[in-house]
Amino acid sequence: MPHYHLWTIGCQMNQAESRHIDGLLAVAGYESVPRLQAADLVVLNTCVVRQSAEDRVVGTLGLLAGLKRERPELSIVVTGCFATRDCAELQRRYPQVDLFFGPGDYQALSNWLGLSADQADEDSICAMPHAGNDGLSTTVSAYVPIIQGCNNFCTYCIVPYTRGRERSRPIADIETEAIGLVENGAREIVLLGQNVDSYGHDLPGAPSLADLLQTLQLIPQLLRLRFLTNHPKDMSRKLIGAMASLDKVCEHLDLALQSGDDDILKAMGRGYTSTQFSALVSDIRAAIPHISIATDVIVGFPGETDRQFENTLNLLQELRFDVVHVAAYSPRPGTVAARRFMDSVPAAVKQERLRRIESLQESIAADINAAYATRTVEVLVQGTRRGKWFGRTRSHKLVFFESDVALLGQAVHVAIFKTSPWALQGNVVYNSTV
Repeated sequence: MPHYHLWTIGCQMNQAESRHIDGLLAVAGYESVPRLQAADLVVLNTCVVRQSAEDRVVGTLGLLAGLKRERPELSIVVTGCFATRDCAELQRRYPQVDLFFGPGDYQALSNWLGLSADQADEDSICAMPHAGNDGLSTTVSAYVPIIQGCNNFCTYCIVPYTRGRERSRPIADIETEAIGLVENGAREIVLLGQNVDSYGHDLPGAPSLADLLQTLQLIPQLLRLRFLTNHPKDMSRKLIGAMASLDKVCEHLDLALQSGDDDILKAMGRGYTSTQFSALVSDIRAAIPHISIATDVIVGFPGETDRQFENTLNLLQELRFDVVHVAAYSPRPGTVAARRFMDSVPAAVKQERLRRIESLQESIAADINAAYATRTVEVLVQGTRRGKWFGRTRSHKLVFFESDVALLGQAVHVAIFKTSPWALQGNVVYNSTV
C-alpha cells in the first residue's frame, strides 16, 4: 500500500479541506504516515496570509526538492492559497511539484489520483473520519466550510485574491455533511468561512447563518455548534438572537477588532469605527451574559503611530477579551496596503507593540479565568495530552483533568481547582449538574 503525508498550516478552512483530502487519498488506496520522509506522496496544504507562513511553505518545498533528487519516484502535490498564483510560474520555480491545485478544487486531485466520480462522491468523502497525521481531529470536533471567499477586501488581506468572491454552500449540503460527521462520532460542528456573517446572501431565498444554525440545531446526537470567523460590520441582530436562544450554539465568539484607532481602521478598510465595535460587543454581552469573546489585532500597520497603538491598547483594556490573537503586519503582494502604503513601522517597534499586547492580555485572561476557580463546568472531551484528558467548555476554555475512565467524545462535569491565563485544571465530577 502506498503511503502519504499531509502537511497542513494556516486557518481552520485549510484543516477542513485537509480532512477532505485525507478521504480522497484513503479511497485511492493510500495510508497515512507521520513523517514526510517515509511517504510516497507528500501533499502540502499551504497558507500565505502572513510572510512567516509563506516562508515555511517555501522552506518545505526546498526540503522536498532535495528528497525528490534522492527519490525521483516521490510525488509532491501542493494546494491551499500558495497554489492560487500563476500556475506556469509556480511550475517553473518548483519543478519538483507534480500537481498544483487551488483550495477546495477536489476534482483536480481526484482526476490526478484517477478516481471515478462515484469514488470521489463528496457526501461520502466528507463523512469520513479524519485520517491525517498533523494533529487534527474530527472525531469529536469537526470543521465544516459553509462559505468560501470574501467580498470585503480589507486592504491588508490576501484572502479575496486567493479564495475569490463569496460562494455559499446550500443549507441541505451542509446539513448532509454535518449529519455524516455526527454519525461518525463528531459531537461538535464548527462552521467555517472567511466571513460567516455573509453566509447565504448569494443563495436562492438568501438564507442567513441564523437560519443555518436553526437547521443544524435539530441534528440528533450533536451537542454543540460553533462558527467563525465573524466580521463586525456584517454581524446581524438576528444572529445574536439565534446565539442567545439556541441551546446547542456555544457561548463563544471570534470577532476581529484589528485596531482600536479609527484612522487605522479606515486605512484597513474595515467598515466600522472603534465606537461601533464597542457598541456591538456591548449588545452581544447584554444578550448572552456569559459569552467569551476572542479577537484579532494587527500591530504595526503602515503609518501606525505610538498614539494610534495606544488607542488599541486602551480599547483592549476596556473591552477585556478572553483571547487576543495578535500579529505584526507584514505586506502581502497584491493587496491594496502593499501597493499604496510603505511598510513604515520598524520591525523592532512592531515586536515591542506585540509584546505589550501579549503582556496586557495575559493579565486580563488570568483575571477572567480566575473566576472559574471552584466552579463546575461542562467539558466536551477531545483527547489526552501528557497523561491527562482535555476538552473545552461551552465558552471555549481549555480544561485538563485526570480520569481512568474512557471519556472521549463525552460531555462531562469538571470541578475547577486551578486556573491560569491559558487553561483550567479540574477534577471530573460524576452524576453532577452544572
